[in-house]
Amino acid sequence: MAKSKNNAKKLSYISVPSQIINSISSSSLNSLLVSPKKSSRNNNTKFLRSHRLWWFFTLFLVGFIGMLTFGLNLDTPFSLFLCSTAQPNLSAHSKSHLSVLRHVQFSAKVESGDGDGEVGEKSGFWKQPNGLGYKACLGFSRDYRRVSEGIVKSRKKYLMVVVSGGLNQQRNQIVDAVVIARILGAALVVPILQVNVIWGDESEFADIFDLEHFKRVLANDVVVVSALPSTHLMAKKVEGSPPLHVTPSWIRSRYLRRLNKEGVLLLRGLDSRLSKDLPSDLQKLRCKVAFNALRFAKPVQELGDKISERMASKGPYLALHLRMENDVWVRTGCLPGLSPEFDEIITNERIQRPELLTGRSNMTYLERKMAGLCPLNAMDVTRLLKALGAPKNARIYWAGGQPLGGKEALLPLVQEFPHFYSKEDIAMPGELEPFSKKASIMAAIDYIVSEKSDVFMPSHGGNMGHALQGHRAYAGHKKYITPNKRHMLPYFLNSSLPEEEFNRIVKELHQDALGQPELRTSKAVRDVTKYPIPECMCNDSHAIS
Repeated sequence: MAKSKNNAKKLSYISVPSQIINSISSSSLNSLLVSPKKSSRNNNTKFLRSHRLWWFFTLFLVGFIGMLTFGLNLDTPFSLFLCSTAQPNLSAHSKSHLSVLRHVQFSAKVESGDGDGEVGEKSGFWKQPNGLGYKACLGFSRDYRRVSEGIVKSRKKYLMVVVSGGLNQQRNQIVDAVVIARILGAALVVPILQVNVIWGDESEFADIFDLEHFKRVLANDVVVVSALPSTHLMAKKVEGSPPLHVTPSWIRSRYLRRLNKEGVLLLRGLDSRLSKDLPSDLQKLRCKVAFNALRFAKPVQELGDKISERMASKGPYLALHLRMENDVWVRTGCLPGLSPEFDEIITNERIQRPELLTGRSNMTYLERKMAGLCPLNAMDVTRLLKALGAPKNARIYWAGGQPLGGKEALLPLVQEFPHFYSKEDIAMPGELEPFSKKASIMAAIDYIVSEKSDVFMPSHGGNMGHALQGHRAYAGHKKYITPNKRHMLPYFLNSSLPEEEFNRIVKELHQDALGQPELRTSKAVRDVTKYPIPECMCNDSHAIS
């Protein structure tokens, strides 16, 4: 949270390309690093003054060359290439310079704080919801623990699963895979991650998640093995793809007899296949997998932690998950509202590929938007944050893919909230390079930084938004803003409404949508990993150790 005034002054580090360092003579470099010997006062003063001037001139020259080379706009704190749909081909040397300049700029802005950081930290916007004393509590029944003894000792049956989609779709399917293995009393082979057809990410389970931690946490629930044992390699695999929302009894009746006979079951397409209405112990197991077992691999977690710490170095920060990518507008049947040209691009793509539309095809764009089925654009997000009291100097972390329209699509947000950063802006030179072609790991970094933020808000639901809602609730109900799109948008369109009245109405509409404890009342619809109360959390007075 906020730092004290006594800790306000911190050391700053500026990365300088190695070519510049190499161009400095050894004697000059030595004079910069070693304090000059005491001599006369005048000589000492001249010596320091000349070398300080020489050093600042070198830094100025580096920055000037960088601006000429990359067209750097020092007033823009996010990615330089948002205007284009793909980054230009840069050499490794050029990328290194660009990374240096981005990080120096971010460091300078965080260090300066624009002189009004204290005002922002005192803003009521950062106030956390009342968690009502709810804490994580996974107290499994006596029967569950008794059956566990036999399940973890068995090595006769094995479940293999192939999971697909992006990071958070994969997470959901891995959670369900563990539960299905438990239902069948089978050992789970480490899930196979299908190569994402959109991103081409070939990451394996252990590249993204901490495999040993996963095995260790679930050791008393389900046995997790890295590969099939030699005794089962030649076994005839039973294959299947369950229909939507199957129950534990359906799974047993469909697969158990054949699994007992053949020894290996291979399941594909697990997305949303398991019912959300499960027995209490299995719901607790889902929480245990989602919130405890699925920890990110050490290199991923450490980098996410570092970026989060840098964002928090001057006080609280907000994480925004913006869903403004080209495919999101196409799939939802919505329009970005940037210009007639961009609206036409989306409309034409939807006509050419109607199978991409996942929303209701019998509704017009305006009907969708007013029903709250469309992502918020940058102007909508800006007006909502201002109405909810976000201070102008709020530090904002932007998670999400490249928006349609590039840099211009984000201008309303950046103009109102200039401390606006992505992981590319915050990472030190070379930190992201090992993961640059691994979309799932890049999404995992966004997930970590968003989970650790003081406030989180998605512009349009989705798997990541749902996962973080449950994760933040399980961590003690950290503030999570759920935009009340259906009720607030009519007021957005009322231009005659005074700003003060508009702000009052928007705050009132969101007073119960800030991450407060919410019961999973509709058990057939609400997922326990999004609403962990009452199965996975309990009040202090009823906590189970």
